[in-house]
Amino acid sequence: MDPIRNPFAPGAGTPPPELAGRDELRESLRIALERARIGRPAKSAMLVGLRGVGKTVLLDRIRMDAEAAGIHTVRVEAPEGRSLPALIAPQLRQALLRLSQIAAAKDYAVRGLRALAGFARKLKVTFGDIEVGIDYEPEPGLADNGDLEHDLQALFEQVGLAAKSAHTALAIFIDELQYVEEVQLAALITAIHRTEQRQLPVVLVGAGLPQLRGQMGNAKSYAERLFDFPMIGPLPPDAARRAIEKPLEDEGVAITEAALSQILQVTQGYAYFLQQWGSHTWQAAQASPIDSDAVSAASVTAVAALDESFFRVRFDRLTPKEKKYLRAMAELGEGPHRSGDIAGCFDAAVSSLAPTRSSLITKGMIWSPNHGDTAFTVPMFDEFMKRIMPSDDWR
Repeated sequence: MDPIRNPFAPGAGTPPPELAGRDELRESLRIALERARIGRPAKSAMLVGLRGVGKTVLLDRIRMDAEAAGIHTVRVEAPEGRSLPALIAPQLRQALLRLSQIAAAKDYAVRGLRALAGFARKLKVTFGDIEVGIDYEPEPGLADNGDLEHDLQALFEQVGLAAKSAHTALAIFIDELQYVEEVQLAALITAIHRTEQRQLPVVLVGAGLPQLRGQMGNAKSYAERLFDFPMIGPLPPDAARRAIEKPLEDEGVAITEAALSQILQVTQGYAYFLQQWGSHTWQAAQASPIDSDAVSAASVTAVAALDESFFRVRFDRLTPKEKKYLRAMAELGEGPHRSGDIAGCFDAAVSSLAPTRSSLITKGMIWSPNHGDTAFTVPMFDEFMKRIMPSDDWR
């Protein structure tokens, strides 16, 4: 098999050759954005799911769909340790500058840029990482109170007015939203709520780990009414099958039913793992049709690749206590697990492990599906923990 022709794309947010099983969600968001553009009520959305399900890929595809339809978009990723104002201000500036090129929207867009100048200057005291170009002098009293919640509302209103006058909508895409601190998340929710109340065409499409829904509810109690929270999970069998078969067919390559079933079983339908096994199976195969022997050989190299990249990069960020906690979870199985059962592995009180559990949630390694339950945010991480910490020395 020619390695140059390998169609699969395992990577962080790398678009797969066949985005299978997501058409319904893409269509629902297309409708929401088009409704916003014509001034009809439209719900913003938060795509939530575990690592490796394809949230980032889906977020970017929805953005591409929106831009192809003439909707203005901005995109940011919220890493740990950066403030939301610092991330979003430069992107809003770019959106306003684009809107200012449209004659009907110029006055509103320029006022939006004045609002942005006041917003950045006043909040620089609180959020020292804000760096944004200033194109116009601030307008006194416009988004310059120095209070994030009030100023972000005022700024979003001006952006929404500019988009409305241009007969378009602005879609704001934010990835890894679970890393935004609660007070900043509350301000973002309030700002979107304000644009909805004023029927302004601003839509937020975010993506994050499963705990995001609870975080947003804690930040603002009305968040669950303001947003849709579609759960992005493993691909259903038919879509997972298509994600492997279609790229191979496009290259004139076949795969046996036994080999395909083996891939579907070992990957459990997770989008990232499908790409990993597809890529390694292509490399292991000698000729078409690809058989089970190729998949078996690929499984060895795919697991090794995951251990050195997808899993290891997360493991290396952990403290020794956090590693032991996750190893105890792995000993119990895939999960979710009761906090008391995890504590039992250490013969310790649940309360004594609470700080470790909390730090792992903050790092995005675990989440709580239900009160008192704990689950991995990374599929198959339990198997990795057993491989990397195989002995009983962790106890």
